[in-house]
Amino acid sequence: MNEFQQQFEQIKDYLKFEDFSLLTKRIIDLTLDTENITFYKQTCDFLNWIDQNETDAEGRKVRFEAMLSALYNELSAKPIPPKKILISTEKLQKSYGMSRFSLGPIDMEIHEGEILGLVGENGNGKTTLLRALCGELFPSSGKLQYHFDYGDTYDLRTKLVYIPQRTDTWYGSMYENLQFTAASYGYKPEENELVVTLIIARLGLRKFRDHSWKSLSSGYKMRFELARMLLRKPKILLIDEPLANLDILAQQTILEDFRSIAKSPFRPIGIVLSSQQLYEVEKTSDQVIFLKNGVQKNLHNKVSATEEFKEIQQNHLVIEFESGWSQSQLGEIFKDKNLISLQFNGGTYIATFPETFTIYNFMALLVAQQVPVLYLRDISNSTRRFFVS
Repeated sequence: MNEFQQQFEQIKDYLKFEDFSLLTKRIIDLTLDTENITFYKQTCDFLNWIDQNETDAEGRKVRFEAMLSALYNELSAKPIPPKKILISTEKLQKSYGMSRFSLGPIDMEIHEGEILGLVGENGNGKTTLLRALCGELFPSSGKLQYHFDYGDTYDLRTKLVYIPQRTDTWYGSMYENLQFTAASYGYKPEENELVVTLIIARLGLRKFRDHSWKSLSSGYKMRFELARMLLRKPKILLIDEPLANLDILAQQTILEDFRSIAKSPFRPIGIVLSSQQLYEVEKTSDQVIFLKNGVQKNLHNKVSATEEFKEIQQNHLVIEFESGWSQSQLGEIFKDKNLISLQFNGGTYIATFPETFTIYNFMALLVAQQVPVLYLRDISNSTRRFFVS
């Protein structure tokens, strides 16, 4: 079973459990994968039919099944290209003088179909790294390589797109702006209208198509920027703090959108995104880089680690939890379990044990001692460890 067939089996589950909202998004993804204007028309007609028949549950299911069948027949014979490396850095550094901030050295690779998350506190180099990767800042030393063809700087910036946290104001309606973008990047008139309609629907912007910049929330402005950049058919997206100012549901939705867009078997792209929303980013990313004072630390590291990082990365069980008990009370029940450390960190406890002590042992101990717990998380394989070490 190839990558497309595996994804298609998951999509069929959405139909089985009548998750029509997510199923609609995936049908649009598959439609764009065909790169066939006939399917663009069919799916646009399908979206219009859904809008007009919201209460016809049985009819919707039949239409969804027919769309999925047609798309599978079209795509199952389409060759899946191998995933290629897009960007690599080797000992990349950016310095601002002896007494000021310095980024690096940074060693990283990102491939087609991968999401790389940049996490860390404010002022530790996330934006500096993104701007260096896109060419807005010139590295002070080290290597930065783009492993795809491009003609000139304009062509490079078309294929390697940077979306800053604060985007520029635009005028007119969202739909008109996206049509202009599509026309600027070579879409012919009929295809222009269809592709813009599909991407607007894919990113949940359908009912806002006639809205102006001033009438959109910050979350929908970010979705507009993503739609605009996807029309450029980029190789890689570099996105600075896309989760800022979003509620938790909107964060999860847009991260799922990123993952589906990146993982297309036929049109895979790389995504590098920065965020302070650690756990949400970790669930979505294939790699995570933690930046502290400009220095790189990785879990699941593909490159050599510093001595400091190797010490942190030892195979300990690290549990973050909240409890009404005091540090002294908790220390007393953990003392016979080879407790390595018990830290109190911003309202939560961080308990570190040898690798022989498992999360199941920890939970069994809490139950046996009737310890009140409000929150519990195993952070042994999370970059959250770097925030408390």
